[in-house]
Amino acid sequence: MDPISDNTVGIIAIISIFVLFPIAISLARLIWRRASGPDQRPAISDDASRRLVEMQQSLDSMALEIERISEGQRFVTKLMSGRPVADLAPPRA
Repeated sequence: MDPISDNTVGIIAIISIFVLFPIAISLARLIWRRASGPDQRPAISDDASRRLVEMQQSLDSMALEIERISEGQRFVTKLMSGRPVADLAPPRA
């Protein structure tokens, strides 16, 4: 195998010092600025805010109704599990 020549090592060193190092520094500064800058969240419009409030109210009411349904299901299950099987069969004519 050919050993790497001194010229190749010198060229790689010069490229890494004068090209790659400044790129790494600029990327680090960009990341630092983004992390230390103020939050730049877009402001929510009044219409979107109103719609979010309405959606939250709808979700709350649906959650309440689902809780009522599940409570009814638990009650019916409790009633059904306490009865013998003969009582569950429909009466014969």
